[in-house]
Amino acid sequence: MSKGHIGGILVTAVIATSALFGVPLPSAFAEPCPDSEVVFARGTGEPPGMGEIGQAFVDKLRSRVGGSVGSYAVNYPASDDWPTGVDGIRDAGAHVVSMAEQCPDTKMVLGGYSQGAAVMGFVTSDAVPMGIDPATVPRPLQPEVADHVAAVVLFGAPNARAMNFLHEPPVVVGPLYADKTIQLCVPNDAVCSDGLDFALHTALAYVNGVVDQGVDFAAGRL
Repeated sequence: MSKGHIGGILVTAVIATSALFGVPLPSAFAEPCPDSEVVFARGTGEPPGMGEIGQAFVDKLRSRVGGSVGSYAVNYPASDDWPTGVDGIRDAGAHVVSMAEQCPDTKMVLGGYSQGAAVMGFVTSDAVPMGIDPATVPRPLQPEVADHVAAVVLFGAPNARAMNFLHEPPVVVGPLYADKTIQLCVPNDAVCSDGLDFALHTALAYVNGVVDQGVDFAAGRL
């Protein structure tokens, strides 16, 4: 039996054993850490994945910055049942912490659209909102995690009026993230501005032009 054949058998055995017992693969088998990564939470009603705005944002950012740009789609229902948004806060926060530990040189860009923007805003919060039982929500991120986040880009984040209508606490970006955050809202969008036009709170309204503003901001921070 050749050395190459034996080596192939050993590699297969290592992978199979890892899968069977849940043992992490050695670094030689792991995906390389990207230079930067976009962690994005899609809006209400969008199918699982990055969402239309999130994907457009990633694609345009990749064309603007050098090096590798990874992406992570926050795993949460993105449904009309807004309390389930806490699932997104938990998933996004856990991923950000994991990346900070496993890929410390990777600069992250946190982003979200509509409900996803609220989710990501809460991820940055330094305190549990008033009136919320701390035992029911994820703990705020440790301060040192902020050093691994280059930018936060929120599209159509629900304002206090909208969150109050939904019986949810207002979104407050934490002080360690405030200077690296941009909140983008189409004028008169009823969800994020003082306007009353709900028709402007659509992916189409944001993909055409507004995404470019977010890309400019993120690229400048990377």
